[in-house]
Amino acid sequence: MQIDAHQHYWDPARGDYGWLTPELSAPLYRSFGPADLAPLRSRCGVARTVVVQAAPTVDETWYLLDLARHDDSIAGVVGWVPLDDPLAPELIDELAREPKLRAVRPMLQDLPDDDWIAKADTSRAIEALIAHDLAFDALIFTRHASALETFLARHRALRVVIDHGAKPPIKDAGEGGAGSPAFAAWSQAITRLARFPQVYCKVSGLATEAAPGWSDATLRPWVEHLLASFGAQRLMWGSDWPVLNLNGDYERWHESAERLLAHLGERERAAVFGGNAAAFYGLRTDPAG
Repeated sequence: MQIDAHQHYWDPARGDYGWLTPELSAPLYRSFGPADLAPLRSRCGVARTVVVQAAPTVDETWYLLDLARHDDSIAGVVGWVPLDDPLAPELIDELAREPKLRAVRPMLQDLPDDDWIAKADTSRAIEALIAHDLAFDALIFTRHASALETFLARHRALRVVIDHGAKPPIKDAGEGGAGSPAFAAWSQAITRLARFPQVYCKVSGLATEAAPGWSDATLRPWVEHLLASFGAQRLMWGSDWPVLNLNGDYERWHESAERLLAHLGERERAAVFGGNAAAFYGLRTDPAG
């Protein structure tokens, strides 16, 4: 079963997506729901998905969980909680009663302090996540890697996945590609993060970080380094739809990823395109899951 390990649903009318404005994200400034994704999934053979929060609010987490209750294609939800709030453990206890809540994500890329994850008092919340067998999505850039390493060393029992390959600076690397300083800094950070055995990584969001007109060749060195660092058993494919629509489309990215990973064995490809997401998030893969 193929599983899209990272996509979003939202409704701007809800009013808590601070980044989603008509000026900055015109193609995205509308409601996106399961019915919009269904035909794209069908054409690519993707059966189920993990829907990821896009607003730093508990209200949006409940909104996504409500969608998940009524749509079997949603295998799991990555929500948001204020991890440094003293009441976070109690909130996690409440949310964890929803079987499709499988992880939380604090949107580290948007926080004013790049070192927040290393310095904030989140220990009680993290203990609650571990107790409920919930995972942690890390939305980072290269500049967050050192702080995340500190966090990872502190919480070795917590399953963590790096979203979007840590948003590699593909556009900044330009024609230099794998020989550029931007690639060197990113690749070194990825290598360090991959040394933590509890860390997985999503092959997602790469098209968004590339310049318009990207091709398999554009993405190949970045995908190859992720594969060399994490191995096929700790990578999971995701679309990042509908953000993907800013610089690509669902079918084009799915087909590109299939070609870039075509040299893997059948079992390894199955792991990247579904098996790893099911294992990492603890997803039920039957239709009623």
